[in-house]
Amino acid sequence: MTTRSALRQMLALLEGERQALAALDIQRINTCSTGKMELCDRLEQVRPEELDEECIGLLDAVSRLNTINRRLRNLIATNVQSRIDSMAG
Repeated sequence: MTTRSALRQMLALLEGERQALAALDIQRINTCSTGKMELCDRLEQVRPEELDEECIGLLDAVSRLNTINRRLRNLIATNVQSRIDSMAG
């Protein structure tokens, strides 16, 4: 697997994760998380000087989408905590 294809797969996984988060699909969220970890292991071996312009652009897109997903996860967690707090009185 090339770095470029790994980054493209990561983008697809992050998009799938975003959709799973929106649908609160726990199984799909877990599947995406597993896939992301596997790809992170692969991408961890890449040295920055090996990245061409396209890979740098893909990496930027991956980073932005990961940030969006993290914010969505945080919003969901905050909402759940608010509901728990209101139930607890």
